[in-house]
Amino acid sequence: MRAVVYEGPRKVSVKDVPDARIERPTDVLVRITTTNICGSDLHMYEGRTDFETGRWFGHENMGQVIEVGEGVDKVKVGEYVVLPFNVACGHCKNCERGYTNYCLTAQPVPNWAGAAYGFADMGPWPGGQAELLRVPWGDFNCLRLGEDAQEKQTDYVMLADIWPTGYHATEMANVKPGDQTVIYGAGPVGCMAAYSAVIKGASRVMVVDRHPDRLAKAEEIGAIPIDDSKVDPVEAVTEMTMGLGADNGCECVGYQAHDPQGNEHPNMTLNRLVKSVRFTGEIGVVGVFVPEDPGSPDPLYKEGYVAFDYGEHWFRGQKMGTGQCPVKRYNRQLRDLIAGGKAKPSWIVSHELPLDQAPQGYEHFDKRDQGWTKVVLHPNGALAGA
Repeated sequence: MRAVVYEGPRKVSVKDVPDARIERPTDVLVRITTTNICGSDLHMYEGRTDFETGRWFGHENMGQVIEVGEGVDKVKVGEYVVLPFNVACGHCKNCERGYTNYCLTAQPVPNWAGAAYGFADMGPWPGGQAELLRVPWGDFNCLRLGEDAQEKQTDYVMLADIWPTGYHATEMANVKPGDQTVIYGAGPVGCMAAYSAVIKGASRVMVVDRHPDRLAKAEEIGAIPIDDSKVDPVEAVTEMTMGLGADNGCECVGYQAHDPQGNEHPNMTLNRLVKSVRFTGEIGVVGVFVPEDPGSPDPLYKEGYVAFDYGEHWFRGQKMGTGQCPVKRYNRQLRDLIAGGKAKPSWIVSHELPLDQAPQGYEHFDKRDQGWTKVVLHPNGALAGA
């Protein structure tokens, strides 16, 4: 089969790799029809993680079931399914408590938790930017889709990661009807957090970024764009909220946050968010932070430490939730919003490419080139709606 293979920093190729296959009775084999390039993939693509050369990416995946193991009861051949990026067993202590983002079984490293397809330090699982994907514990991990699956592939594939992740940020921030919410980052996850806040009934959603195309995307759903290359975002949010600050906020950037001059500051959005959210407000952090980053220009963050304004955070009496999203907690209800015509997360998609054009997709997305807001790949020549 063909897959997007990591060759080294900022170099991927599409080449033949061993076919995915059923290995255990509980496995499901999926022919991938739609898979996304995620902002999290860029950390690995840029060489900022220990992702091994020769492995392949892809944790935002959907496709059609072509084979099931003899221990699979629910999922049937021919069904379309979307896969949470979390690889989870469904029966460990964390999975039973709903924390599928911290599965203890799928992660083989002792004293560690959480696994994902094609992701650094998240277990041995191959990614889905390929023609085929083996899904372990298939009955648990596959979210089955309805008759409109093929037609709405670019909507449903967003259930693998970015929409549940954006939604998770608003859940940790406790966004409620009538709230004033600020989102730092207008990348795909930030836009999905803004979309989730709008769906939840927030009265004002402010989105901070500096890329005009991304801010324009956020504005399409009624969010208020704040360009931090032109104004101080903390002052802008404070002014729009009568001096009080937002009721809650979401960090959707992570450790590779940059200032308008292009300098990297792993603590920048965290500290700005604390100052943008009111006393006793709540914050959800889904932007990726890693235990250590030897490639960071920040001497503290080389060892995983962030110069966080904890005193300000403590003094304001704020609450903060962090971590990867437990996709299964949200994906069914979000699926049903799509199926019912109440949501269309594919508004974020800018480019749909065949698998062979993945290297160009990675290059443009990594450079934040104008108009490249979300890249969707279609292996097997399976274009959406085809």
